Amino acid sequence: MAVAEQPFRSVEETPATTRKVDRAYYEGELARLQVELVKQQEYIRARGLRVVVIFEGRDAAGKGGAIQRITETLNPRAAHVVALPAPTEREKTQWYFQRYVAHLPAAGEMVLFDRSWYNRAGVERVMGFATDAEVEEFLRSAPEFERMLIRSGIQVIKYWFSVSDTEQEKRFQARVQDPTKRWKLSPMDLEARNRWVDFSRAKDAMFAATDIPEAPWWVVEAEVKKRARLNVMTHLLAQVPYEDLTPEAPRLPPRPPIDRDYVRPPMESQNIVPDVVP
Repeated sequence: MAVAEQPFRSVEETPATTRKVDRAYYEGELARLQVELVKQQEYIRARGLRVVVIFEGRDAAGKGGAIQRITETLNPRAAHVVALPAPTEREKTQWYFQRYVAHLPAAGEMVLFDRSWYNRAGVERVMGFATDAEVEEFLRSAPEFERMLIRSGIQVIKYWFSVSDTEQEKRFQARVQDPTKRWKLSPMDLEARNRWVDFSRAKDAMFAATDIPEAPWWVVEAEVKKRARLNVMTHLLAQVPYEDLTPEAPRLPPRPPIDRDYVRPPMESQNIVPDVVP
């Protein structure tokens, strides 16, 4: 008897994680996890820890949305998001890791890289911006670079957001239709869309060379964005164990009496933003 042909399924597609997330559950868990992330940040600050979190993955895999949910309740002075543009002509002549070193955390800080030095093993390799020799040197150097950071006391956490070709295409099409998201579709993204297998092979080679015990790669199944966000937030909380060091709520003293001699300038003397809300 003939065997029915199976539909094409990308090697990164994982049906077990495609279940939608209940909205009420998502919002409740998101709020709870964000409170815990604030506690974790206070612990990092109080103990002078230094944490680097790397977010890599396919275009439209949901890295930016996850970073936004992680950081939106954190103190931006101690939680920095780094998303570097293409290197300048001067930066191209520097040691490859040099421009990333400038953004590493000081004591009490967490830095989240929205793409990182792994650009060389991914987009630069596939799109021809790096030579084979440069890529080979990077794959040799990256583990040693990260071990050096770890020996200096910096914790390095690496996430790869995995999404199927079918879901990526849906998200690309949604961006085309939404004027507020079209800026996310660069000519580079469109070209990368045609090189799915090339990126898969590059990712496999990158994992083989840089998935080290001191800084392993953690794969986030990102077929459902809300599920991926909750999963990565929960995992991040476990990677940096913390205690609740939330300071006591301060007592606000009574407000001083208003100086009745003060006269506010007339409204007509100021430029007021028009009220256009019905």
